[in-house]
Amino acid sequence: MTVLDLGLPFLDEPRVVVPAPDAGPGNWSGAASAVLVEGVTYLTYRVRRPLTEGRGVAVVVAASVDGISFETVCEVERDEFGAESFERPVVLRRPDGGWRLYLSCATPDSKHWWVEALDADTVEDLPRGRRTLVLPGDDTVGVKDPVVHVDPDGGWHLWSCDHPLDEAGEEDRMTTSYHSSTDGLSWTRHGTVLAPRPGMWDARGARVTAVVSLDPLVVLYDGRPRKEDNWHERCGVAVGEPGAGPASVLTSRTTEPLASRDSDGAWRYAATVRLPDGRLRCYAEIARPDGAHDLVTGLLSGW
Repeated sequence: MTVLDLGLPFLDEPRVVVPAPDAGPGNWSGAASAVLVEGVTYLTYRVRRPLTEGRGVAVVVAASVDGISFETVCEVERDEFGAESFERPVVLRRPDGGWRLYLSCATPDSKHWWVEALDADTVEDLPRGRRTLVLPGDDTVGVKDPVVHVDPDGGWHLWSCDHPLDEAGEEDRMTTSYHSSTDGLSWTRHGTVLAPRPGMWDARGARVTAVVSLDPLVVLYDGRPRKEDNWHERCGVAVGEPGAGPASVLTSRTTEPLASRDSDGAWRYAATVRLPDGRLRCYAEIARPDGAHDLVTGLLSGW
């Protein structure tokens, strides 16, 4: 199968990994990322409540030997960072053997976001780790939801979701930028690589959520057509230009996105882990009939 042949993935035998914290809209478990280290899958996700009950209240890091049944290792509370809400985190083991947790933090009483990192020797110590502001954003853009990869040569790659702040009431719009780094803390932005397509299902926003392959560059991404679809994104596939590397501009290969059959249709924040046998395990935040979102996993058939 070539990159151009890739269709939408679907989950084989999906199972709930983390149920929503309560019933009803706004109660979501998801926005996850995962990494496989020495046979153990480390999963991090945010727990979210409705707007009236606090939004993203915590980030959890959990571990599993089968990628399905997880036990909590540590937890970070948003109040410790002065954040109004948390969104997508990233957990990974650094090349030197230590651990890092990236956090997406909302600035109180604004639409601005920033990304901060915690570094520690062990996963358990991450909540007390060394803090570094890595993507501050500014008055014109909020930055959140990083996707981070470290290549075999030690190069760091990051795709961020950027929210323009130039028009009041329109801050939900989103594009994806690519950044590079030598240490994962100090980043160089190389520009927008994925943007909305007018008149399409991703006309309002396009956010990379998983990098399936660096060479060729293949990603899963979230999109939505209207402002009213904020928080209810669907999933599509995009690919880079042949030979252009991680900084490549991405082109969508999806005309009809992957969506839940239930409630608001959300099928978003997909994350993938390549298993030793070559298969891909996926984690995604998926809407259920009562409007809550569960964190669900399954193998990606055909990928």
